[in-house]
Amino acid sequence: MQSSIPPPNATQRSTALAPQSGYRVLYRFQDNAQGGLDGANPFARLFSTNDALYGTTYNGGAHGAGTVFSVTTGGAEKVLYAFRGGRDGANPEAGLIAVTGLLYGTTPAGGATCYPNGCGTVFSVTTAGTEKVLYRFRGGSDGADPFAGLINVNGILYGTTVTGGRGCDPSGCGTIFSVTTTGAEKVLHVFNGADGESPQAGLIDVNGVLYGATAGGGAHGRGTIFSVTTSGTQTVLHSFAGGSDGWGPLSSLIDIRGTLYGTTVDGGSADCYNNYGCGTVFSATTRGTEKVLYRFRAGRDGANPIASLIDVNGMVYGTTENGGSNSYCREPNNGCGTVFSLTTSGSEKVLHSFAGNSDGALPFASLIIVRDRLYGTTQQGGGGSTGCDSCGTVFAISP
Repeated sequence: MQSSIPPPNATQRSTALAPQSGYRVLYRFQDNAQGGLDGANPFARLFSTNDALYGTTYNGGAHGAGTVFSVTTGGAEKVLYAFRGGRDGANPEAGLIAVTGLLYGTTPAGGATCYPNGCGTVFSVTTAGTEKVLYRFRGGSDGADPFAGLINVNGILYGTTVTGGRGCDPSGCGTIFSVTTTGAEKVLHVFNGADGESPQAGLIDVNGVLYGATAGGGAHGRGTIFSVTTSGTQTVLHSFAGGSDGWGPLSSLIDIRGTLYGTTVDGGSADCYNNYGCGTVFSATTRGTEKVLYRFRAGRDGANPIASLIDVNGMVYGTTENGGSNSYCREPNNGCGTVFSLTTSGSEKVLHSFAGNSDGALPFASLIIVRDRLYGTTQQGGGGSTGCDSCGTVFAISP
């Protein structure tokens, strides 16, 4: 069902370029545009409604603690809210969702006084820029550091925290939580290491059961795929071994006709990055049978897929943080990242290799599709002429 959120004001500043080979930069963050800082370093995926894209930046804004922004598909950007870095939250890394006309998200920092920088928040914001904190994490049994975004299941929001919960080491191994739109939080599961640790990924809902991944923990300490009911019963479906089957899933899973698909940032090919591996794309049944579909080789094909995948008519699309055909970014010649497609049988194709300058670099976020175009963000690159020469971009590409 389409949200009632209105489109942004299309008179805001635009930095769109003409399309080149199907790839187009819609906006380059410069962090001092519009007479008030426009944001910097978008780590999160975009959210689309009514021909507008909404997102967050980790840094920048009027107070340097990140922003919520909108951008039209023509490239007109507008800051909706600039985080102050205190009780209102700071440094959002996750994307937004819309529920009954409001945008909801998380910040891994700010909020209540627990760590020096706060333990994070769940917030709502209107498109007019009114922000409201629904819940401030306290860093104990309730969890801390929600890196991932939220999902809406029957009006209840569900998410994960990377630490807190007091399930293993002193800082905790993380939690799965629910929160109402009025701010009532409930911990559904506390990770203890053996069943997973540090869930940086969000959750998905498949027929009333939630599925997710943890970056560490499990039988081999290399991460897990798990299911959890909305009442809190958690089951480990697969423990990554850290070798050819992958290591460290950081992104949310997707569901394609009852099969789960995801990425690991490391593992895969043994000859890549001093045996750490360059990451994988995998599938898994809801009973836990895992299969590696593709192992990245750190060359032109890309490396280190941090983001989740999307499904477009049975083809999956994603991004890699590193790799590609351009060696401008990072040493030793790791590349600036790619946009790729992959068949469910494992045939990979690079759609774009980021050049690391005005083109953008190091995409962390997954893609979205709007009217046959893919849209995404890079957390660096862009080459803004004033203030920030590497603040990130919003881009579009033809699948």
